[in-house]
Amino acid sequence: MRHALANQNRPAVRVLDDEARWAAFICRDAAFDGIFYACVKTTGIYCRPSCPAKRAKREHVHFCNTAAEAEAAGFRPCKRCRPDQASLLQQHADKVAHACRLIETAEEELKLDALAEAVGLSPYHFHRIFKARLGVTPKAYAAARRNKRVREELGRGATVTEAIYGAGFNSNGRFYATSTEVLGMTPSQFRSGGVNAEIKFAIGESSLGLVLVAASERGICAVFFGDDANDLAHDLEKQFPRARLIEGDPAFQQLASKVIGFVEDPSLGLDLPLDIRGTAFQHRVWDALRRIPVGSTASYADIAKAIGAPKSTRAVARACGSNPIAVAIPCHRVIGSDGSLTGYRGGIERKRALLAKEVKAKR
Repeated sequence: MRHALANQNRPAVRVLDDEARWAAFICRDAAFDGIFYACVKTTGIYCRPSCPAKRAKREHVHFCNTAAEAEAAGFRPCKRCRPDQASLLQQHADKVAHACRLIETAEEELKLDALAEAVGLSPYHFHRIFKARLGVTPKAYAAARRNKRVREELGRGATVTEAIYGAGFNSNGRFYATSTEVLGMTPSQFRSGGVNAEIKFAIGESSLGLVLVAASERGICAVFFGDDANDLAHDLEKQFPRARLIEGDPAFQQLASKVIGFVEDPSLGLDLPLDIRGTAFQHRVWDALRRIPVGSTASYADIAKAIGAPKSTRAVARACGSNPIAVAIPCHRVIGSDGSLTGYRGGIERKRALLAKEVKAKR
């Protein structure tokens, strides 16, 4: 956890020429803190790129890769930016990591004030940096952890009451108010692996291969692409191991046909109820994906900015990869920042074909 938080905002390219370093230094770009240090000959000090001090002239500045290298050359650490100590980004990463550990190990929900005090920050400042680092608020993170613990406890065979209190809920009522959103079914059904939960499904053909469409009583819960009907059915069984999987009746076949029809002609649109199960952060990402217009694309960084978490690009990518409802939640519209196609559960060629169909439909 610490390593991931500490490094998620570092630039991918670390080998820089002096002009690139000077540009970052002039802009006070904190993303380069720890990657290089600026040594000022006229004062004999060295600074981080983000140092707020007034900039010296270019001819009086040279760069070192490490603080040790700067000190070996005879430079002293700046008293304003303290380059010989952990960077502000690193300090924030450590504090958020510590808060996450407290949340994950707490027997009951921790209040914002208590978490902020534990990491030595004001509640407002702590809330802001936590959301900036992880993309969700401390409260949403704690809720996601409690929900995960409930699922784990129920999966191990604990009673519903034991699972609810063991996960940190203070009352049955608080959990049951959102239980179907958390589990996708009643707690008792989830505990038994989906026994008596009914999932209808149909497998149809499209120009992109076979398409499995499955739905619970709440809405579509899975859309998979594949080349083998048995493999697709097996994937659905793994997702709902003890649910009753029923081949759809003619009415359901019509619903599945709407999904397949949208695959073939995106101009038709797709407005169907969805049974979406995921963490609070995943829901935010998936909602943002559904707002990308047909025929358009967005990068992972664009989505991170859209949900108010610009530093969570990697987490956005993971959420896209976890999307169980292809096409309806259009993760195929997310591409690399350089315009390249990136990984897709249905395969890169299907992603390319889906995008081509949407561009054609837009014209």
